[in-house]
Amino acid sequence: MKRNRIINDQQLYTFRRMEEDLYKLQAAYPLFSLNEIGQSIAGKPIYEVVIGNGEQHIHANASIHAHESITTSVIMRFIDDYLYALTNNQPIRGLNMHHYFQEITLSLVPMVNPDGVDLLNEGLPEDPNLRDLVLDINQQQLDFSGWKANIRGVDLNNQFPANWNIESARKPKQPAPRDFPGYGPLTEPEALAIYNLTLAKDFDRVLALHTQGEIIFWGYEGLEPPISQTIASEYGRVSGYHPIRYVDSHAGYKDWFIQDFRRPGFTIELGSGVNPLSVSQLDELYEKMLGIFLVNQSI
Repeated sequence: MKRNRIINDQQLYTFRRMEEDLYKLQAAYPLFSLNEIGQSIAGKPIYEVVIGNGEQHIHANASIHAHESITTSVIMRFIDDYLYALTNNQPIRGLNMHHYFQEITLSLVPMVNPDGVDLLNEGLPEDPNLRDLVLDINQQQLDFSGWKANIRGVDLNNQFPANWNIESARKPKQPAPRDFPGYGPLTEPEALAIYNLTLAKDFDRVLALHTQGEIIFWGYEGLEPPISQTIASEYGRVSGYHPIRYVDSHAGYKDWFIQDFRRPGFTIELGSGVNPLSVSQLDELYEKMLGIFLVNQSI
């Protein structure tokens, strides 16, 4: 969609810039609700955007990993384009977005891990206790490019109660820049916010946006419903990404969703390269993910 967007996604988001853009969108397009579903360790709100009145409830979240914040940019761009299309009665790729609005209630959490994202994209936290903690976890190194965790060194996508004990046994045993699953499931407020939101909203389908690999993971322990394969195939068709049913991994958000709800859940690994991906890839990542967002109306 060639136009001037309200959002400013030409650099990777910090929490404050994302929050400012959400407020700008709300002022321009009063067609969505903005909910605070929790707060991070540092007290930053975790926002949910809800658009639509449909019977099908679909959720997508981004930046559960700190060095994957380009996924926030992808969701923010979709929110802007979707609201513009609704307001100006414009289709997106030929699709009438008013029909999309009436058929799908879309829940979007653009930034699950604001503290971790800010560590990469803004630098050390102002709070001296958190600053000392981060430096200790990172062995006094100031290069945070490999940091996936929240601000106290817990990997939020290893926090969910889906064979958490398996991950705990084979992952780091103390806070680390990546992979430490915590001292128990759901110890971190960011993971708990997504968990509670999912329980409260009873979603029909969930998508967790990550980078990288151009892969769509769609199964978990044989608990996924048969329709998941059909959906994954469609996602692959419109994006060019490769659907994969199983991977030796547990305790992730989509793992828990499939396990407890027995409904379709997907981890979508956008793009290729080494994290954090450059914002120069945003246009390509967005165009492929846009196809996945839009095809939800027909499957």
